[in-house]
Amino acid sequence: MKPRKQNVLLLLMLVCSGTTLGIEPISTTIAVGMAAALTGFLASYQNLFYYFHECCRPEWISFNKTGLKNDLENKLFGQHIASRIILKAVNGFMRNSNPKKPLVLSLHGWTGTGKNFVSQLIAENIYKEGMDSKFIHVFTSTLHFPHASQNALYKSQLQQWIKGNVTNCERSMFIFDEMDKMHPGLIDSIKPYLDYYDKLDGVSYRKSIFVFLSNAGGDSIIQTALDFWRAGRDREEIELKDLETSLSLSVFNNNQSGFFHTSLIDKNLVDFFVPFLPLEYQHVVQCTMAEMNARNIKPDRDVADQVARDLVYFPKSERVFSVKGCKTIESKLDYYT
Repeated sequence: MKPRKQNVLLLLMLVCSGTTLGIEPISTTIAVGMAAALTGFLASYQNLFYYFHECCRPEWISFNKTGLKNDLENKLFGQHIASRIILKAVNGFMRNSNPKKPLVLSLHGWTGTGKNFVSQLIAENIYKEGMDSKFIHVFTSTLHFPHASQNALYKSQLQQWIKGNVTNCERSMFIFDEMDKMHPGLIDSIKPYLDYYDKLDGVSYRKSIFVFLSNAGGDSIIQTALDFWRAGRDREEIELKDLETSLSLSVFNNNQSGFFHTSLIDKNLVDFFVPFLPLEYQHVVQCTMAEMNARNIKPDRDVADQVARDLVYFPKSERVFSVKGCKTIESKLDYYT
């Protein structure tokens, strides 16, 4: 690469990152000279670098409401409550140019019901790079915070990680997986970042998104779904009001969960507790058909039925809900195709 192009890319990188803190000190005269020499070039080609290097700019971070709506309708099955809440919450937040606090979503339900998948759909419809975006940060409790004895260290690290990343891009997204396995008290360390503050130490967190994923509360969700089924009522009749209070209480009082007596709940900093209902046979079939389509395999209902029949359901006698939801669909489909 020619020296001129190297200088251009260097300056573009500085413009893109919005900071010069990582650059070694150089002569002010040289810096000004370089800038003056390249001004004309940058005036014409300043957007060139943005096409090749992800930046915290609208070219790379822009909400696609229609895309999220279509994805929730066509790719997420059996979750009418979650779909409605997610679309309204994300759309309202991204449309607001001056939110008062970050968007905080807590997704709850048994394994395989779509919590991680929904996080992925949100990411894909905000960030051009989807889950590969450098502005999305995923924390898994058993991987990143394995030892209870290190809780004090984890708290300090977590605060530094979040502050550093939001300083780099205010439109950052943080996903905390396995909240039910997180050590109680740890998540309270980020409480100030989720509260109603304009800035903390010069950093605004109000445009960031925090998503918590947890199996905690799944039992109360399942009980409600079973009650509706036994009463002969359709699952689409279940509304958020039928679940929200019992869900938040069960999560708050679960001493094995990262949300145990947390100030995030006590101070009402979680905007939405999103329940994910247990999946029925028909939803497993839909998941399988969608997976075949994603693999560019012609959807085959007979194969989908075989996969669905191979799963375990509960209650054992009635076989209403899939124990693992759609969790094992990919491996099961490998076996039947």
